[in-house]
Amino acid sequence: MIERFLSQTQFKSQQDFKEHLHIQVPHNFNFAYDVMDEWARIAPDRNALLWTNDAGECRQFTFGDLKEYTDRTASYFRSLGIGKDDKVMLILKRRYEFWFSILALHKLGAVCIPATHLLTDQDIVYRCHRASIKVIVCVGEESVTDHVLKAMPNCPTVTHLISVGPLQPEGFLDFQTGISAAAPFERPAFVNANEDSSLLYFTSGTSGEPKMVMHDYTYPLGHIVTGAIWHNLHEGSLHLTIADTGWGKAVWGKLYGQWIAGANIFVYDHKKFTPADILHMIERHRVTSLCAPPTVFRFLIHEDLSKYDLSSLEYCTIAGEALNPSVYHEFKKLTGLRLMEGFGQTETTLTIGTFPWMTPKPGSMGVPNPQYDVDLIDENGRSVEAGEQGQVVVRTDHGKPLGLFKEYYLDPELTREAWHDNIYYTGDIAWRDEDGYFWYVGRADDVIKSSGYRIGPFEVESAVMTYPGVVECAITGVPDPIRGQVVKATIVLSKACKDQAGDELARKIQDHVKQVTAPYKYPRVIEFVDELPKTISGKIRRVAIRGEKEATD
Repeated sequence: MIERFLSQTQFKSQQDFKEHLHIQVPHNFNFAYDVMDEWARIAPDRNALLWTNDAGECRQFTFGDLKEYTDRTASYFRSLGIGKDDKVMLILKRRYEFWFSILALHKLGAVCIPATHLLTDQDIVYRCHRASIKVIVCVGEESVTDHVLKAMPNCPTVTHLISVGPLQPEGFLDFQTGISAAAPFERPAFVNANEDSSLLYFTSGTSGEPKMVMHDYTYPLGHIVTGAIWHNLHEGSLHLTIADTGWGKAVWGKLYGQWIAGANIFVYDHKKFTPADILHMIERHRVTSLCAPPTVFRFLIHEDLSKYDLSSLEYCTIAGEALNPSVYHEFKKLTGLRLMEGFGQTETTLTIGTFPWMTPKPGSMGVPNPQYDVDLIDENGRSVEAGEQGQVVVRTDHGKPLGLFKEYYLDPELTREAWHDNIYYTGDIAWRDEDGYFWYVGRADDVIKSSGYRIGPFEVESAVMTYPGVVECAITGVPDPIRGQVVKATIVLSKACKDQAGDELARKIQDHVKQVTAPYKYPRVIEFVDELPKTISGKIRRVAIRGEKEATD
């Protein structure tokens, strides 16, 4: 399948990649028809989605199965009046009905809005008002359906509520009954143009209400590099990306690029993250490829990995936040596998990555994906030299690159603020070494200014993480009348070291950081906690640690 879109599918070096990467974009491209239905035509019995849950249920779907179920779902949705440009919100956790539904919405030309199950009724009302949501499809669990029902009196645009089970509360239609009774589906004569809206994410910033990130129908093709090249997937791969479907990482790692590459996607539907369970799933189902945020790998290395047969694992990638070098080295020591880091946003596909032919530099994001014209610029718009910090930007002089978002929906002012003069500003600060590798510093809002120094949280976190017994660490700035800000470390200790938390250990950690990195960066304030606040995607919520108002992720 991938040969239909790439003029060259094998690359031997970064120079080869830069010179020969060319993604062919068909007219009126639609992922559901042009990839999924095509796989069903040429390889209907090939495994596409292996789903299991923590109750022991297990289902393997082929590409042929997915065509049948997505056609049924599309027919059912159409019977409810869902059509082109209608907005449908999916609150489906890791249920396999998510994949049926998003592909069905693509087939109808509707706009899919994935959402986290942690939304409150106020969050749901906000989304319904902002995006004029027509239908909500959700898991039948009280923690979700109660919030949806509570929101409905203030959501006049919503015409139908659908539950996939197990509960079917009053006011909800039954998804399973609906698709079982659906009429045969016929493809509409016209579904979409490439520039039409297809996928909408509400994504939080450091303050204010969530932004609405809108993608067009070509967005899936931007993930060819994500799945086929960065994840290094092939038709024999069984790939696990640890992500809830309400987060953009789900379509990064559990849908578009993986299926274009012909891989089998592994989904573990669980209520609570337990490192031992993840390792057991990898062992039991012979997962070959794993992608997860740093949080997951930080916990995995504290398990006794010798108890598990992980020999099926061929390749591991990591994204979501910057990777602490100590985690990289420990995981490699325990498994022999390198962690290949990548960087991107909800607004983009993979923008910077460590690709298969590269030697990783632990802690570095890698090098730019040639799909994007990536640069680092200072506050005056100057391209910075090697070793200098600058904001990561994407230049769009030659048009919108494949994979970059379309707009912040219904907010032209916010769109212009982030994307003007042919430059998209990511808001992330990094520096580039002499070899062209990018090193993450932090969000522009997270950089700490202390006594005239600019201190990136990540470099201090990495130094703290090398102290024995530290499992996790978040660095933030706290106000100081003399220095402006001072560095604060919020630290989670291992179970064996928790009873050592106190002033003496804090002083030892401070002295350790002074030895590992520049002394002025050491944390003058240290707080020991049982856990760090995180988003559903696993990112540390530094804004919550600072006690600032934040939007819902």
